[in-house]
Formats: sequence, structure tokens, C-alpha cells
Amino acid sequence: MSFEKIDISGLHIDPFSKIGKEWMLITAGKSSDFNTMTASWGQMGVLWNKNVLTCYIRPNRYTFDFLESSECFTASFFGDNCRDALAFCGSHSGRDHDKVKETGLTPAEVDGCMTFEEAELVLVCRKLYSYDIAENGFLTDDGIPEKVYNGEPYHRAYISEIIGVYKK
Repeated sequence: MSFEKIDISGLHIDPFSKIGKEWMLITAGKSSDFNTMTASWGQMGVLWNKNVLTCYIRPNRYTFDFLESSECFTASFFGDNCRDALAFCGSHSGRDHDKVKETGLTPAEVDGCMTFEEAELVLVCRKLYSYDIAENGFLTDDGIPEKVYNGEPYHRAYISEIIGVYKK
């Protein structure tokens, strides 16, 4: 494996671009059975004196059950050369497609969690807390529930400690 573990203090990224524009793959499960999905929503910061990443998964996503039953997961970031693979992983379900086979991504294990050799940056995350977003929690009247959810399930948020950072 060609990843180098770095101290999180050496991680200098723009999370707005990294997550919102470049996207990340959220991967959970064991080497024998895992799934991954593309995410473009999330936050990085400090909470409870821990370096955290928060990601959001709808309960109808195939990855949801993998995340629920795993202590850890990875958030993996890729270069432009993998954009098609990320688009595929965000628009096709692992219930119906073998994402590894169809994207050509190479599974890899880091600190007991699954990621992909093609990633340029991998955050190994340990779940700390989860909560469900609900319509009654919105504090503004700018139509977010209608625009974003439109009858679809609301997301579960996972606040997770970043326990490992790997770069190429």
C-alpha cells in the first residue's frame, strides 16, 4: 500500500472544496463485505476536544446498514482521474451493482477500515454520535425540507473522530 500516515496537524485542506466540490467516498464494512457511496455533504472541525468529521447518510442507502454496524469508516478523497468512479458510486446502489468491478477501484484496508488504493487522502473515522435530521428541527422558512427532501427520507448525521490520516 502506498499511503503514508501523517499527523492531523499536517492536514491543510479546504473542506468546502474537498467535500462539496471534489466529493468523498464514505466506505464501511469489512474486507469480505463492504459498501461505499459518494457524499458531498459534511463538516470537519473540533467538537468535544476531538478532531471530527460529520457525514450524512439516508437510511434507504445501502451504505447505511454498513455504517450502522461498523465502529469505523473511511472518508476518502480522490483526484480528478477518479471523478467518473465517484459519480458512479453516488448514482448506483451497491444492492444492484458491484461498485468495485464497475468502477475499477482497488479496495484497500487501513487501520481495519476499507478504502481504495486510488485515494489521495483517507480519513479513518470512529463514530462518536449520531442523530436524525427531522423537519421540525429547521429554524428557517426557506424551503429546505421541500427542496432537499421532497418526500425522501431525512439523513442520519454521524459525528466521528478522525483517528487516522493517510496521504499519498
